[in-house]
Amino acid sequence: MFSYHTPHRFLKKIKPLLGQVLTKGFTSLKTTKHRKPINYIRQKTNKSRTQKSSTKKNDNNPEPKIYSREKITKIYNILKYSIWDSAQEQLDSLPTKWDSYTVTQVLKTHPPMEKAWLFFNWASTRKNFKHDQYTYTTMCDIFGEANRISSMMYVFSRMKDEKVKVDVVTYTSIMHWLSNGGDFDGAVSLWEEMKAKGCRPTVVSYTAFMKILFGREKVNEAADVYKEMLESGVKPNCYTYTVLMEYLASSGKFDEALEIFDKMQEASVQPDKATCNILIEISCKPGETRAMTKILEYMKDNFFVLRYPIYQKALEAFKIAGESDMLLRQVNRHFSAEENSNDEPEKYDLDSDFALENSLVLNLLNKRSLVGVDSLLPDMAEKGVRLESGVVSKVIEVNSACQRQNGALLAYEYSVKSGINIERTAYLALIGLFVRINSFPKVVEIFEKIAMQGFSLGTHLNSTLIYRLGCGEEATSAAKVFDLLPEKERSCAEYTALIGAYFSSGNADMALETFDVMKKAGVKVVMGTYCVLLAGLEKCGKAREMDYYRKEKKRFENGRSAFNVSMEETICNLLFAR
Repeated sequence: MFSYHTPHRFLKKIKPLLGQVLTKGFTSLKTTKHRKPINYIRQKTNKSRTQKSSTKKNDNNPEPKIYSREKITKIYNILKYSIWDSAQEQLDSLPTKWDSYTVTQVLKTHPPMEKAWLFFNWASTRKNFKHDQYTYTTMCDIFGEANRISSMMYVFSRMKDEKVKVDVVTYTSIMHWLSNGGDFDGAVSLWEEMKAKGCRPTVVSYTAFMKILFGREKVNEAADVYKEMLESGVKPNCYTYTVLMEYLASSGKFDEALEIFDKMQEASVQPDKATCNILIEISCKPGETRAMTKILEYMKDNFFVLRYPIYQKALEAFKIAGESDMLLRQVNRHFSAEENSNDEPEKYDLDSDFALENSLVLNLLNKRSLVGVDSLLPDMAEKGVRLESGVVSKVIEVNSACQRQNGALLAYEYSVKSGINIERTAYLALIGLFVRINSFPKVVEIFEKIAMQGFSLGTHLNSTLIYRLGCGEEATSAAKVFDLLPEKERSCAEYTALIGAYFSSGNADMALETFDVMKKAGVKVVMGTYCVLLAGLEKCGKAREMDYYRKEKKRFENGRSAFNVSMEETICNLLFAR
């Protein structure tokens, strides 16, 4: 365990050399509560008999419920695609209750900046509406992100003049944008004003201010802020440690940065994907492959990947250092596959044991003469010439990679007619091709061939395929794929995908029935399953069932354990949990 008395020893050394003592004072992450928008309570009013009778009549023909997301999207489209005069008329005609939450969400969709400002002022004219700290802060963010600092400060001063509460989130946001705009003194002044007003800084505030100070090489001041954060009982989070490691690595102190990388995990604060990308990018500049290797090993264990520009920099760094980039390619297999497809055409061995026809087809593939292969296959099928399974599989893979649907289908039909069992990779290529062009009956046909040959796609691909079919409103096809799976491969991920497929097709009854079958079969229900279930019930307007399963989800959350989680459960949560 780490002592809570170590910050003082830590701070004696942090000023001359920031890194050597950051191993002290690590504590577990404390989750801060998110601010919630004001809940407006609708007062009860006495209805007359006429009103009650009209309500009963309307119950027979209820108006379709408009969900918040659809409403926000509609307003965003009005602002984006209409001139302001037309947009204002459309907004006036909307049957929308204009409250803080709605206005804030519209602004967060990032409509054109001028329209956002006009909408902000228009909203203030609505009856019973008044801007609060949420709408003001969002408007400040829009101007700050566009580097319109003077406009942002005007909104901020107007916020103060109207006696709107300025909270720690508003101060932190404006402080960040001031620093980004080059006004360091203004950011420091705002920090002091925030504390003078009695706003207690959060971990986000402390971390943001430390980053500002590190950006100006104010190491001593950053150390004082870190000390103040610890003494106030605020626990560092992943981003706090990222800021510290970023400064150390940029200063060439990779040993100290890696020590923090280890210690923060011991304190139950796990580095995220952004942290790994930042550290890898910094390590590329001096060719610090030792640090890169350590971070890549962590990324491999946690299924993180690099952004493509950083991946390219890392490749170059390993190349200059003369070291193997195998680990880098293993972590980022999707990039390696893309590079292979862009390389020179693969040369296939023309084995002397091959029949003349096999050698001819491979030679055409080497020359990328796919039209020539297309003309050969029908003649071979008619004359009963049987190619090797590997050759036909290569023809399918090459055509699929080149998005040649007809060529891939021609080779597949040749294999079926000739009774040739193609390889698993060829089947995967065909499924990928036909999913992309929404040819779902062919997908089911090919999956049936896979099942007959005893191939397994694995939990991840099975679930993704079933869910994708559902998104295409092909719940029947999704159910067929599920039924073709062996009993041992019907895990929680596959069941959850099928439930989602039914909901996507609007069949809530079959989704609930599948959920019951899943529980009766003894398949463990996980968080991802409940997320899909509740989202689907909300979409289908099943309020009573949604309340029931929401309570069941809460009981599950209170009783679940983080230990002994199977790979299938992990995949299900990664795919479907929110």
